[in-house]
Amino acid sequence: MFKSRGCAQALRSAVASSRLVPTPSVAKPSCRSYAHATQQHVGPRESQVITPSKSREEWQRQDAVLVRHLNDVFSPLSFPPELASRILTHASHPDAMRRHNGRLSFVGRRVLHSYLLMFIHSSPALRPEHDYEMILERALNTYVLGEHVAPKWELGKVLKWRPMNVGNFSKPLGPGVDVPSPFTNLERENARGVGMYKVHGTTVEAVVGGIFHQFGGSVAHRLFHTRILPSLLLQGSHQGLHTAFHSHAREVCEKMGGVNGPLLR
Repeated sequence: MFKSRGCAQALRSAVASSRLVPTPSVAKPSCRSYAHATQQHVGPRESQVITPSKSREEWQRQDAVLVRHLNDVFSPLSFPPELASRILTHASHPDAMRRHNGRLSFVGRRVLHSYLLMFIHSSPALRPEHDYEMILERALNTYVLGEHVAPKWELGKVLKWRPMNVGNFSKPLGPGVDVPSPFTNLERENARGVGMYKVHGTTVEAVVGGIFHQFGGSVAHRLFHTRILPSLLLQGSHQGLHTAFHSHAREVCEKMGGVNGPLLR
């Protein structure tokens, strides 16, 4: 009996003490801008770190170059400076301490997969023997995007990244940096070896993720059918979109105005 009374008293004491600890409330901010939205998902360290090698004016000048490039390639879209610098900075570059495109590429991959699946599923060319997973892997492989889509957008001119497996040539690349001569005309396998296709493909995914976030699904959908899928119609290759769907892909692209069709309606 004494033991039971002691347990009851201990339990009441524990309950009373727990009432003194306030339950933290969870804030529910509304995402009003890209900068505000990204700050909800990154820690204070990433949002506040400024690499000491550059002044605020230098950052602004460099960001302006990146904004101008994206605005020119994807006219009439207007990219905020923070979004442009995030899209065009790979995690391998020292400036990734400030921000990089890792999260946007993650989102972009899912967006690309969704649009391709919807396209295939609604296509009259679909047959029971078609394997969705195989079609996705061959068409939207990151290396394939880096080899066949990124050059159309001239991402190599402005992308901030650092090549690997190149010895003394491994230096950060980006706007205003002279590209070492070995990188100007890389053969296909060498480009894979230094990570160029992988990094450029990741950036293509980040562009899609950034456009989806900033401008909406309708714009990203038109981007997919006019600026991405037409570049993946590779004849005589096991890579790219399955040949059975080439005709339908061209038809959809033409309905949206062709490869230079408007991104905004």
